[in-house]
Amino acid sequence: MTKTGRALELEPVERLEEKVRLLVAALERLRGDRVRLQDENQLLKTQIEGVRTRLADMEGAADELLALRQERDEVRTRVADILEQLEGLEI
Repeated sequence: MTKTGRALELEPVERLEEKVRLLVAALERLRGDRVRLQDENQLLKTQIEGVRTRLADMEGAADELLALRQERDEVRTRVADILEQLEGLEI
């Protein structure tokens, strides 16, 4: 076999070797991306849980605010009734 013949035989092997190197690099990149995305996913889950907690707190506060407003309206009505009764008295 001549040098040229041997070079022709090695050329497909070298191309295959280069493709394998590129594939290994792509796999390493994908593994790194997977780890990063898993970390990001965990962070987002934690943030979602925090948002849910705050939302529940806000809903509780909204309910309490509504109850306080209703109580205030009842107190106003009672005070108005008492004032009317007082005005009706001849003191």
